[in-house]
Amino acid sequence: MEFTVIATALWLGILVSISPCPLATNIAAVSFIGRRMNNPAAAIIGGMIYTLGRVFFYFALTVFFIYSVSSMPAVSHFLQKWFPMIVGPLLILTGMFLLELISLSFGKGGISSSITEKLGKIPFMGAFLLGVLFAASFCPVSAAIYFGSFLPLAAGKASSAFLAMVFGIGTGLPVLAFVVILALSGGLLSNIFKKTTSFELWSRRITGTLLILLGIYLSIATVWRM
Repeated sequence: MEFTVIATALWLGILVSISPCPLATNIAAVSFIGRRMNNPAAAIIGGMIYTLGRVFFYFALTVFFIYSVSSMPAVSHFLQKWFPMIVGPLLILTGMFLLELISLSFGKGGISSSITEKLGKIPFMGAFLLGVLFAASFCPVSAAIYFGSFLPLAAGKASSAFLAMVFGIGTGLPVLAFVVILALSGGLLSNIFKKTTSFELWSRRITGTLLILLGIYLSIATVWRM
């Protein structure tokens, strides 16, 4: 598998995690893990388990979409014929969304505090389930990146399940990093969050621009082939 494909899947996962709405849930996850684990080592393990929960969700969702679609001959034939023509416009729309040229509202989303408190009674398993639940709580940005960029990337690869795991790891890496920083220095974490917000803004703009340019290229290439 090409290194660039793996790196792209990882980057898309990281971008999902540091986008405004998912970042808010990840801050809640860091708080949950930090409060429930009684020592730095346990907190770091909790962060790893939380990441594992996110990996599990994206792995299961990607396998479901790709293999359930491929098992339906009519849908599979339709995608084989029309999917190359759809990818370009889809990337353009995703890029426009990341640049905030268009917007969608999926509601507030998130997980209620009562559910979080219940999960707190089972710390390590709670961290895993929290990872699954937060990954499943799609915000507009995370939905656009996953369905608009990652799935088209993974759909054309034989090892799409592996790419899904890489994507899931990417979504959990910032949380794991924040947990480690929290375990070492809580004051440093506040500064990191501020810098992450600024980094997310520019990285989202750059990624959105690149997606639009790639989408335009693929759209033109598809038209020429027609």
